Amino acid sequence: MDTLLTIVHVCVCLFLVGIVLLQHGKGADIGATFGGSSQSLFGTEGPLPLLNKITTAAAVIFMLTSVTLAYISSQSSTSSVMSGVSMPAAPPVAQQVAGEDKVMEPVATKATEAADAAPAAPAAATGSEQK
Repeated sequence: MDTLLTIVHVCVCLFLVGIVLLQHGKGADIGATFGGSSQSLFGTEGPLPLLNKITTAAAVIFMLTSVTLAYISSQSSTSSVMSGVSMPAAPPVAQQVAGEDKVMEPVATKATEAADAAPAAPAAATGSEQK
């Protein structure tokens, strides 16, 4: 379904570009009023009504396929591109204090060192003390 919708979307996109390039600009008829050739194959208005309808239909189809593809891609994605990547360890942060370069260690390392340096807690009293 996704592949078919993507193919339709690309085809409509290319068709829309082509049909817009076939249309005349607003100032294209000014040359015919000052002696240019006025060949009117499609009558006095030219092919504008037909090309306008085709352009509008192609634009509506393009917008519908765009919205549908966006909806399908948001509903079908269950994982992220970054789901398989592990987080790297945080490097030490360099901090310059009063002209001296110091390397600050991560907070978790300081907390671990403080816990290791603390004396062991005394054994809890059991209620029956010996004298």
